[in-house]
Amino acid sequence: MTNIEIREVLEYLPHRYPFLLIDRVLQCEPGKRVLALKNVTINEPFFQGHFPYYPVMPGVLIVEAMAQAAAILTFHSEKAKADERSVYYFVGIDNARFKKPVVPGDSLRLDVSINRVLRGIWKFDAKALVDEAVVAESQLMCTVRKIDENA
Repeated sequence: MTNIEIREVLEYLPHRYPFLLIDRVLQCEPGKRVLALKNVTINEPFFQGHFPYYPVMPGVLIVEAMAQAAAILTFHSEKAKADERSVYYFVGIDNARFKKPVVPGDSLRLDVSINRVLRGIWKFDAKALVDEAVVAESQLMCTVRKIDENA
């Protein structure tokens, strides 16, 4: 199991502020599972418009955070790191469910496990939790693709 601090997270993800949604990796078992952390603060730029009178983290960003955790698990499992020659894409999002709002002050734990890998497509079972309550869950499919410099 591996604990990954923010400096190393930045090596595994190409995302940067304001789209980086992982603060730390609490556990990583390559080839199996990752548990990552996103500390949700009132300073997040999306709270200005979603919703100013009742700030709630958008569900699509919770799914994106789960996918970023999945990307770290993928790269860590392959003993690779993100670079400017490749992109980590969604291939599918299935059975997404949102059970409770995520608000400023919450510590969002992202628990992502590999379901299977087939022909470069990774399928994950993902959950987002606050305290011990599941606030969102989904099955994600992602892949790493090289960028065509001639496109």
